[in-house]
Amino acid sequence: MLSLLWTALIGLVVGALAKLVMPGKDPGGILVTMILGIAGSFVGTFLGRLIGHYQEGQSAGFIMSLIGAIVLLAIYHFFRRRQAV
Repeated sequence: MLSLLWTALIGLVVGALAKLVMPGKDPGGILVTMILGIAGSFVGTFLGRLIGHYQEGQSAGFIMSLIGAIVLLAIYHFFRRRQAV
């Protein structure tokens, strides 16, 4: 149970930092920010394994999770701008 709370807290911090770094209007409140951070960790783990930084069974650290969340926000902004035009 404590592990889920810790994951949610780290996800919130990572998502908030990603929203702070990326310019523009971002969606959602605290729950969407938390989900963004947690999803960023999954993307960061995938990217890290793709480049050979992480082995099987390892997960992304804080920096790689932040990079993953920024990638997800960049994809969101790309599609949002594309729909507006």
